[in-house]
Amino acid sequence: MLRFYLKLVCIGLLVTAFLSSCQKDENVTDPKANSSAPADTSQKLADLTAPGNFLVSKGTLKIKLPDTIYTFDASLDSIAFVNMNIDGKEYYGVTAINKAHTVSFGISSVGAPIAEMASNIAGCQLLLQPADKLSSEFTLTKNTSPQDFGTMLLDKYNQDTVLAKGTFHTYLAKDPKKNTPAIVEGSFELRVR
Repeated sequence: MLRFYLKLVCIGLLVTAFLSSCQKDENVTDPKANSSAPADTSQKLADLTAPGNFLVSKGTLKIKLPDTIYTFDASLDSIAFVNMNIDGKEYYGVTAINKAHTVSFGISSVGAPIAEMASNIAGCQLLLQPADKLSSEFTLTKNTSPQDFGTMLLDKYNQDTVLAKGTFHTYLAKDPKKNTPAIVEGSFELRVR
């Protein structure tokens, strides 16, 4: 049952990233973006967009695998910060897809986003689909308990113009059956304006 929810969270994150990327590719603008923003930047950013979910307009997400580093830049790629509630449990996470749609990443954590508080990773997936090669999927290892999936730490959340800034580490495997996970580290600094 837990694995079902983990897959559901990952799928939700990837769908959000896909929809966000389509919007960015079509240059769709949010009608609220043209309204005047309050002068007090300490006001919650959630007041300016849809509750809990944000298409990031500035910032980066970096993912470091043992042999490769992937960097998503919100000025080119689509990055979203999402909050979800599934069966009364809260999750938050970051999703991204590059402009070429060849690399997508989603990571979620248990609980509500709170600055300076570490939380356990609930789901994570990295999909690679190079134009001239077979696609690859990296997912959480299946032979560990959820507490061993890694952690996410938000240094800042909804402070001034910073939507979310933080780091994470988790363990992904290309073939979960072999249980040969690689440590994945990442960092993000996301802004919505």
